[in-house]
Order: sequence, then structure tokens, then C-alpha cells
Amino acid sequence: MSQQTSKKFNSKTITELALLIALEVILSRFLSIHTPIVRIGFGFLPLAIMGILYGSWTAGIAAIFADLIGFILFPTGTYFPGFTLTAFLTGFTYGILLYNKPKYTIRILISVLVVCLILNLVLDTLWLSILMGKGYIALLPTRIIKVLVMIPVQFISISLVWNKFLIRVKSSFNLR
Repeated sequence: MSQQTSKKFNSKTITELALLIALEVILSRFLSIHTPIVRIGFGFLPLAIMGILYGSWTAGIAAIFADLIGFILFPTGTYFPGFTLTAFLTGFTYGILLYNKPKYTIRILISVLVVCLILNLVLDTLWLSILMGKGYIALLPTRIIKVLVMIPVQFISISLVWNKFLIRVKSSFNLR
């Protein structure tokens, strides 16, 4: 373990990540709307916070843990590793685009568009198509509606959290 890695992952950081992982599990599993092909909720928010605070690799790996813990504790169907890959890529994307970067509206919008259009619409629809044995095109209309709803929800939520919450938390607790 390198010097920089050991400094970054102290008990405080691990505790903060564990709380964000638990929050992601709760928001995704209990406080969201579930149908067989659509899940609408705020589970993206802890992943975005992880990306903003800790960077791409940490957020991506924490997203894997959140997905696996959520599935093990509260399964909602068959486990499919494609969704875990999407979870990793979601955390990774937020980290790449938002970590240690100035808060610009366009940066938040790009991260939301990548997550919603590429990861949620394209990849998750592919995973559902494989898992359910239904045609990709047949699943798209419902998935497009979900993405059109979630783009503004994610954009506004991440913007508000970054403005109101993270700035106060960082200054209050001397976080990064």
C-alpha cells in the first residue's frame, strides 16, 4: 500500500464511505419506486456525493459494495453482474467529472447526461433485455420515459446538495 493510499483511507474516510453506502442501499431499496423494468429514486445521490468527495475509483468501488450489500440484504430478483458494472461506472463517472473540480452547471449536467443516457438507458436496458429475455427495443419506451424524468431530478438534486449541503459539511467537519 502506497503512502498516499494509506493516508487517504483512514478510519474516518472508511466510516464516511460506509455511511454513504448505507444511505445508497436505503434510498435504492426502500425509498424508490420499483417496477420490473424501472426504478425511480434517489439512490444516485450518495454515489454522486462519493464521486464529489473521494474521486472516481473510490466512488466506483464503493458503488460496487453498495450494489452487492443491497442485493444480499434486500434482493429484488436475480443477481446480474451487469447492474454491478453499471453501479461501478456510475460512481466512477461522477468521480471523474466532479471530484476536485470547480462547481459548474455544465459539469453537473454532463455527468447526469452520461449516467442517465449512456449508463442507465443504454447499459441497464441491455442488462434487462438479457435478464428478461425481452427485446431491447421493446424495453426502450418505458426506459426513455424514466430517463427523461430522472435527468432533471438528478441535475437539480446534485446541484442543491453540492451547493447547500456539501459546502457546509466540508467546512464544518474539515473534509476535503
